[in-house]
Amino acid sequence: MKIKNFEKLIVPEREPKPRSKGITMVLDKNLGLRGIRDLVETAGEYIDIMKFGWGTTRMLPKRLLKSKIRILRDNEIEVCNGGTLTEFAFLQGKFKDYLGEMATMGYTVVEISDGTINMGYEERLELITQAKEQGFKVVTEVGKKSPSEDSKLTVQKRVELIKRDLKMGVDKVVLEARESGTVGIFDNRGEVVIPRVLSIIKSVNVNDLIFEAPKKKQQVYLILNIGPNVNLGNISPLDVISVETLRRGLRGDTFGKV
Repeated sequence: MKIKNFEKLIVPEREPKPRSKGITMVLDKNLGLRGIRDLVETAGEYIDIMKFGWGTTRMLPKRLLKSKIRILRDNEIEVCNGGTLTEFAFLQGKFKDYLGEMATMGYTVVEISDGTINMGYEERLELITQAKEQGFKVVTEVGKKSPSEDSKLTVQKRVELIKRDLKMGVDKVVLEARESGTVGIFDNRGEVVIPRVLSIIKSVNVNDLIFEAPKKKQQVYLILNIGPNVNLGNISPLDVISVETLRRGLRGDTFGKV
C-alpha cells in the first residue's frame, strides 16, 4: 500500500485488489494514452474494471487500444468492452472471432448483454460458455437501453433474469442504468426507485451484482443503504476518487455514516 497523505487520520480500510466486493467499474468513452496514464497515476488502485463504452473501441487505432489495455493491466485493472459490441458480434455470427481478438489484445472480461436486441436462453448460455472456455471472466447485463422496453421488465422478471445468469456461471450481473442513469432501478429523472432496489437486494446476494450508478445521488443512496462495499458501475473517470471518498466517509454525504 502506498503511503498516503495525513496518515494519522484514521479512515475505513477496504479490501485490496483483486477485490470480490466493493468493485468500481469505470466507463471510458474516449480517453487517450495521456488520460489513461493520468487516471492510473491518481486513482488506479481504486479502479477494478475499465469498460470501454458500447462500441467505442471499434473506432480506435489498434496500436492505441493495445497500449491503453497494457497500461491498465500493468496496474491490476481488468478490461472489457461494453455489451453493445458483443451484441454486434453475435448478430453478425462473429462472436468466436470477437473473442479471439479480445484475447490477443489482452482483455480479461467479456460483457454479454441484450440491451438492444433479443437473445434466447440457449444463445446466451452458449456465449457465456464460449467466453468461459477461452479463460475470460464474464459479466452479463440485465435491462434494456430503451426506457419504454426497460419499463416492461417487472422487478420479479429482473430478479428471475439475474438468478438465471448466475446459474449459468457468470462472475457478476450488471444492472443496466445507461450512462444517463435513467433506467433500471432509477426513474427518468435519475431518482432511485426504492421498492425496486429493496426487492432485488432481498432476493439476490448483492456481492453478485454491479449497480450502474453514474450520478452522485445514486452512488450515495447505494453506499448508505447497501454499504460502502457495494459494487458500482458506469463511474466516470473523473469521479473515481469522489466515489472512493464516499465509500470511506470522507465526503459530507457519507461522513460519519459508513
